[in-house]
Amino acid sequence: MLLLNGKLISPDTAFTHADIQYPANWLRHASADEKAAIGISEVVEQPRPDERFFWVTDNGNGTFSATPKDLDSKKAELIAQVKVAAGCLLAATDWMVVRASETGKVVDAKTLADRAAIRSVSDLSESAINACQTIDQLAANVIEWPKGNL
Repeated sequence: MLLLNGKLISPDTAFTHADIQYPANWLRHASADEKAAIGISEVVEQPRPDERFFWVTDNGNGTFSATPKDLDSKKAELIAQVKVAAGCLLAATDWMVVRASETGKVVDAKTLADRAAIRSVSDLSESAINACQTIDQLAANVIEWPKGNL
C-alpha cells in the first residue's frame, strides 16, 4: 500500500503531485528511490477490526479507528444467535423425540448423545459469553458445534 501526503494512492491510478501529472502505470514502473524522491512511502495495512464488535472508521492511510460496541447488547445478540443455532441443529431430530414421547419408540443412543452435546455446547457458550468483561474477550470467544449426524 502506498501513501503520499498522508493519503493512500492506488498503483493503477493516475495522480498529480507538485503540479506534475503521473500516469496510471508510473507507480508500477518507478523504483523505490523514485517513489521516495517525491514522498511516496510504503505502509503495511493494519488488519481491519471485526465490525461485528466494533464501529470501524477507515482513516484513509492504512489504519483504522475502532470503537467498541455496547458489551451488554452484543452479549444478548450472541446468546440469541447461540440459541437459534442450537435450535436449528436440534430441529432435525425433534421428530424422533416427539415420536418417542407419543408412541414410546426408543430414540437411538447416538442421536441422544448428539443432542446432549449440542445442548452442552449451547449452555457452555452462553456461560462463556456472559463471563466476558470486555468486547475484546467477546470477540475472541469462538463457538465450536459438535460434528454429529444430526
